[in-house]
Amino acid sequence: MISKLFRHLFKHIDGFLMACLFFAMFVSLFVLYSASGQSIDRISSQIVNIMVALGVLWIAANISPQKLERISLLLYVVGVMLLIAVAMFGTISHGARRWLNLGFMQIQPSELMRIAMPLMLAWYFATREGKPGALSFIIAGLLLALPVGLIMKQPDLGTSLLIASSGFYVLFLAGLSWRFLIGAAVSLMALMPVFWSMLHDYQRRRIEILFDPTQDPLGAGYHTIQAIIAIGSGGATGKGWLNGTQTQLDFLPERTTDFIFAVFSEEFGFLGNMLLLGLFSIIIMRGLMIASQAQSTFTRLLAGAITLNFFSYAFVNMGMVSGILPVVGVPLPLISYGGTSMVTLCLGFGILMSIHTHKNLVAN
Repeated sequence: MISKLFRHLFKHIDGFLMACLFFAMFVSLFVLYSASGQSIDRISSQIVNIMVALGVLWIAANISPQKLERISLLLYVVGVMLLIAVAMFGTISHGARRWLNLGFMQIQPSELMRIAMPLMLAWYFATREGKPGALSFIIAGLLLALPVGLIMKQPDLGTSLLIASSGFYVLFLAGLSWRFLIGAAVSLMALMPVFWSMLHDYQRRRIEILFDPTQDPLGAGYHTIQAIIAIGSGGATGKGWLNGTQTQLDFLPERTTDFIFAVFSEEFGFLGNMLLLGLFSIIIMRGLMIASQAQSTFTRLLAGAITLNFFSYAFVNMGMVSGILPVVGVPLPLISYGGTSMVTLCLGFGILMSIHTHKNLVAN
């Protein structure tokens, strides 16, 4: 009886993918304990974040892709309206207008777009008969540009880049030609002076620091310098858990959130990094396998975009911590402390599981 109930409750959970996520969350708690100065309160809070995220994952896994397809347009429209409301009435914090006060709670609508954007574009291309033409890609590009532009104006460069990448992945998987991609890349390079003039001063400063963080070692370059020191001092096998000097002596900033990868690198070294990259690679390969087996254009594009968006999270975070990308405030997926990122990622993984398990039910 109990086993039957268990199978019924978790019939839409992909066991292999779930095991990988559980292991990553365990690593998160393990590293966070060291990064937070052995704070039990921070660990307890992260456990709550994980439990909420797993609940969201279970709910998403039990919603059929057909239902998701029907609400895709509505989610996109609501998300864009909320972003417009943020631009007009949003709460300003630390010089950015990103939050919307609803009276009983504050929300960050840009987080909704991380899922709503690939949902919308996957639905849009699923409604195109046959191979989409140039006009379809132009319209899709405009649908993508609207929320990305609103988020960049907040300003929130990190989130806007992630949403832009999630939309781009749908366009690419839908058949965007290489000639267009090369032409777009050349055009972007030609327009760099224009984009540079549109950036805020602190954003331009971050890019300048990328090339030489030592020009402001105690200011804008401090994060990058300390992270590079932590990563390099880890060596091949690391200094050991709780023994990272950059972490324990408080040299490393934002060590529980954006720069937790530097903590991990210092304590577990190159070998630990390779194991973490291997875990992320397995998760990505599983997601791409689910995408390749999807039975409709909508589910194929959505599964591929969600999986590649996870790759973007990891690549951008590791890149900025190691000094090869500007600091843009992107957490390390499944590892960094925080509820918003964990819930958003697990929502995506729940959708992946829904695509996979509902496909199996249809096949049977």
